[in-house]
Amino acid sequence: MAEPSIFFSEVNERQGVFHRRSILLGGLAGLGLAALGGRLAHLQLVEAQRYQKLSANNQFNYKLVPPPRGLIIDRNGVVLASNRPNFRLLVTRDKTTDTEATLKTLASYVPLDDERQKRLIREIDRAPRRVPVSIMDDMSWEEFSAINIRAPELPGVTADMGEVRVYPQGGAFAHVIGYVAKVNKEDLTKTGPNSDPILLHPGFRIGRQGVEKAFDLQLRGKAGAKKVEVDANGREVRNDPAGDIPATVGKTIQLTLDSDIQTRAMEVFGEESGAAVMMDCRTGDILCLFSAPSFDANRFVKGLTGAEYKALAEYERKPLFNKALTATYPPGSTFKTMVALAALENGYDPATVHVCNKAWPWGGRVWHCDEAHGAQDLKGAIATSCDIYFYQCALAVGPDKIAETARKFGLGEIFDIGIPGQKAGLVPDRAYKRRTFPKDPVWHPGETPSMGIGQGYTHLNPLQLCVMTARIANARKALHPRLVESIGGVERPRGSAFGDLPVNLDHLQFVREAMAAVTTSGTAARVADLGLGPIKMAGKTGTAQTYSYGGGRGAHGAVGEWKLRDHAWFVAFAPYDDPRYAMSVLVEHGGFGASAAAPRAREIMRVALLKDPEVRARIVKPLPMPELPADAKMEGGLPEAPTPIPDDHPAAPGTST
Repeated sequence: MAEPSIFFSEVNERQGVFHRRSILLGGLAGLGLAALGGRLAHLQLVEAQRYQKLSANNQFNYKLVPPPRGLIIDRNGVVLASNRPNFRLLVTRDKTTDTEATLKTLASYVPLDDERQKRLIREIDRAPRRVPVSIMDDMSWEEFSAINIRAPELPGVTADMGEVRVYPQGGAFAHVIGYVAKVNKEDLTKTGPNSDPILLHPGFRIGRQGVEKAFDLQLRGKAGAKKVEVDANGREVRNDPAGDIPATVGKTIQLTLDSDIQTRAMEVFGEESGAAVMMDCRTGDILCLFSAPSFDANRFVKGLTGAEYKALAEYERKPLFNKALTATYPPGSTFKTMVALAALENGYDPATVHVCNKAWPWGGRVWHCDEAHGAQDLKGAIATSCDIYFYQCALAVGPDKIAETARKFGLGEIFDIGIPGQKAGLVPDRAYKRRTFPKDPVWHPGETPSMGIGQGYTHLNPLQLCVMTARIANARKALHPRLVESIGGVERPRGSAFGDLPVNLDHLQFVREAMAAVTTSGTAARVADLGLGPIKMAGKTGTAQTYSYGGGRGAHGAVGEWKLRDHAWFVAFAPYDDPRYAMSVLVEHGGFGASAAAPRAREIMRVALLKDPEVRARIVKPLPMPELPADAKMEGGLPEAPTPIPDDHPAAPGTST
């Protein structure tokens, strides 16, 4: 039997080990509690504000708000493109949304037929979750109210007020300004400005044509955000206006166009097809850039039906086509100004006479003119537009020298006016023939007479012919057209800052005098009188064949099937003695330039001249003071008042009492 002392010794040893372990574990637990307490104190005292913000971020979301698109205005501040309020209906998909049932319910309050519902279901299913999809724009107040009253019964449905693009001038500026439309998948990119999430917003629109497309980034502005409280499922509970971030409005773009002149161009064209371009021949500013027929850009903003778009696209007069820039045509006799200048620049004697008997046999064929003009010199041939004279004049100069002169006046050139769509057309020469026709690279003599009257390979657009006329009128500067005056208040370079015109002034003056004769005694004498007293217009008519010399029937190919008729041209500048405005007018398949294009040019030019205060002062002058009789009595420097006529005095014939 062991001694008690030994037993108690083991017990004491075990207790000591226990106590030591307890103290160690207690110390470790204390350290842990102290660390936990320190961490809690750090979180609550030091980082409380940070976690409060994180908590708030879980409670609040920011909804992107599209910025108001920038205005587009004319040179005088007239609004050409702006924004208006728009009641719209949106549906947002989440994991609990029954899209089909939601649309069927909405169809009870707004017009949604079955086909539209099917298309919307596809759009909503393709859209990212919680990204709203536009169901309807331009709701009436009654429809808007009906949806909002039932909002608690319609989860995921929102009726709110946004903005929609509007074009107050209708079709007058459609080809220049273009239009906006919804963003497509093809518009989105992974990087760059088109990666911005705002592009997914149903109210956001992107520029599709014209100025809207070319300056889309400047017009967009910067998106804002609306602060909203959400529940655990991300549904909106309420708004917090104090936390909203305002959007930045897009920049205002001011064009050089004049809305009065542009609108007048639309009026005078009516249903005709063609284009009108006007420039200030002192600065290069484009005052009118119109293509006819036009279309209502507001319809594109809302979205055309397939049938509507097909009707526009298939109409033979091509309303979607910008004929002022994109279409090119034979310039016809308007090109004779360049042939005459090329001849003068290369030593041609303007007194050279050729006889026109309406037909001229040369080169194994007979070349025609519209009438027998008799003996003509160069100035007379321009005034009467004698083809037979210019066949022979062109042969004397040659294609290369004609082309060289024409290019000095902007023909065949693409100008940086800010919007896309220009076609350079063609001013041919021998090098062109070698490049284009390797199997027949030689320029044949028989190709030169056609070039001399603006036919053959020569194709130009109305903007180029307006630039040509503006340079002739200015006589000193190689003007470039300017369409955009300023962006966000910052002015763009003027068209007069591109150097001098490398042509002899005397030769230019000769052509200008000949163009004045066109409107006084030549082809446009009866139709180009402005009716503005001393203000006269100089110009040049042109009739361009579309097929062969006999493509159209009647005088100047003005009758017959529309697409076979000749094109009608007129280029002009005014006032002749102090040029300010130059223009070109094309009436597609219009027949004779003097009867189809010149009267329209006259009416458009009148608007520009009557709006110019300096020109108007020349038209409206006070009558000279009549001389007083030598024995007239003066009182205070003025003649005495005449004796009043008695009431019973008979009225003079032709007057009313």
